[in-house]
Amino acid sequence: MLIAQLSDPHVCAPGTLYQGLVDSNAMFAAAVQRLATLDPAPDLVLLTGDVTEHAAADEYRLARQVLAGLRQPVLAIPGNHDEREAFRAAFGDLGYLPATGPLHFVAGGHGPVRVIGLDISVPGQHHGDFDAATAAWLEAAMASEPERPTLIMLHQPPVETGIGFIDAYRCFNGERLATVVARYPAVERVLCGHVHRHLSRRFGGSLLQIAPSTTTAIALRLAPGAEPASFVEPPALLLHHWRAETGVTTHHVPIEPGIGPLQFF
Repeated sequence: MLIAQLSDPHVCAPGTLYQGLVDSNAMFAAAVQRLATLDPAPDLVLLTGDVTEHAAADEYRLARQVLAGLRQPVLAIPGNHDEREAFRAAFGDLGYLPATGPLHFVAGGHGPVRVIGLDISVPGQHHGDFDAATAAWLEAAMASEPERPTLIMLHQPPVETGIGFIDAYRCFNGERLATVVARYPAVERVLCGHVHRHLSRRFGGSLLQIAPSTTTAIALRLAPGAEPASFVEPPALLLHHWRAETGVTTHHVPIEPGIGPLQFF
């Protein structure tokens, strides 16, 4: 099973630029076009939050128009730049989101790998929180099929990355999530966005991976007290390849395919 992960497109109102500088809309369209050319085609597409910049209706409409270029099912969760009810209205017709409350979901009908989405957003804030209620919900969801291969997706990572100015807005109570994950070896990956960089690390006995943004990259500044900044770096998506004999292998796929193929390897 092939599962593509896009993240943090920050779709803006038509004709406007992200932060007044970057055409995030065109970059998102390019990412979707690149995804559509992959061979073999992914079975499922995940979108790990910050779909829009301001959670405005026209931004969500544009995001859905771009995503309409995909023939695969799309599972999206909100980020800190989204808004829960606007997000529910924008994606509710896809049938996987609950009608009320946090936008947690279990999607098990797309293949052998189950996807669990967590809405850890805190209204009006940029950090996330894996609170006790979310922990209880996830525990029940995992216990329903404890041995089924599972991906858990949430927006803010529940760990520190070493980039101090983004770690201040991580998902708090990450140790609570790690405790749940550790009880279920079938959790193949914990997938996040938010950091606008590709990052991998061990988490709860599994592997946590952060997808790059389809637009700008947060500056890799690991010095304590470093000033926040962003760069326009080559954007990318992640492709998670699950096989029964190996579990998940993850590939970093640049949006711009580069020069080639060349006749050597």
